Amino acid sequence: MQPERPAAPPLIGRNIPGMPQSRGIVAADSLHLTILSLMTVFTTTLSSVRVWRRTSHLVPIIAGIGLGLAAIALVAYLLWPTWRTEGVADPEQLPVSVGGTLFNVPTEAVRMKIQRHSGLQERIDLAFNYPSLEPPAAPKHVTADMVEEAIQPVDRIFLSIAAHHDALSPDTRVRTIYPRYLADTTTPLENGLTMRAFREGTPYAGEDLFSAATPLLNARCMRDATTPGMCLSERRIGGADLTFRFPRSWLAQWREVADAMDQLTMQLYGAH
Repeated sequence: MQPERPAAPPLIGRNIPGMPQSRGIVAADSLHLTILSLMTVFTTTLSSVRVWRRTSHLVPIIAGIGLGLAAIALVAYLLWPTWRTEGVADPEQLPVSVGGTLFNVPTEAVRMKIQRHSGLQERIDLAFNYPSLEPPAAPKHVTADMVEEAIQPVDRIFLSIAAHHDALSPDTRVRTIYPRYLADTTTPLENGLTMRAFREGTPYAGEDLFSAATPLLNARCMRDATTPGMCLSERRIGGADLTFRFPRSWLAQWREVADAMDQLTMQLYGAH
């Protein structure tokens, strides 16, 4: 019998010629790996800190912008108008000063839109329905097809109020100017009204002067022709002259016309 061979020693930890060297994991290797891991974590943390430092100043700016936008939105919400847009109606009365004299004028009676304002005015033109003396309704839109050939009757009394600037008063003209141009003949009419014609060739040719004492009336009237004649009656109040215009045909009821002019004068001048 052959003797038994001793067992081969273990290869771990030995270097064998012709084979790559191998080594086991020892304590020094574990320490090295731990240090590398810690350095990696530290480097990553340091990079994160640097990034945060570079962007941290933007945080208050962004927060401020957000607060500012919220404040603007709140103010806009509180101040945003909630009422409906509607046209503002004109006042019923306009305090108007003409020649330093105050008149309360119905807004709807003013004929020209440019004159529909309170305050100082050199002249203002008005119209009133007769005999109600109410302001007329707004005019309707009229086309060429709607115009009738027949002359429409005048149912309004017109009034112009203008500063006189110390011109000759209406009463003075009746007493001192008109008699120079009147015919000698006086024609009495009904209810105390008289008529005198102006002579031809005078500044008032084609007109007649109507006068009455009670109620007081002096009216210079055009004679009827292609168009109906119109009358003009004047009076002075303070620094303004009032000039009334109405159809000559109304003189058939001259007392009512004279009373209407007195009433309008009191409404405009006596209501303040």
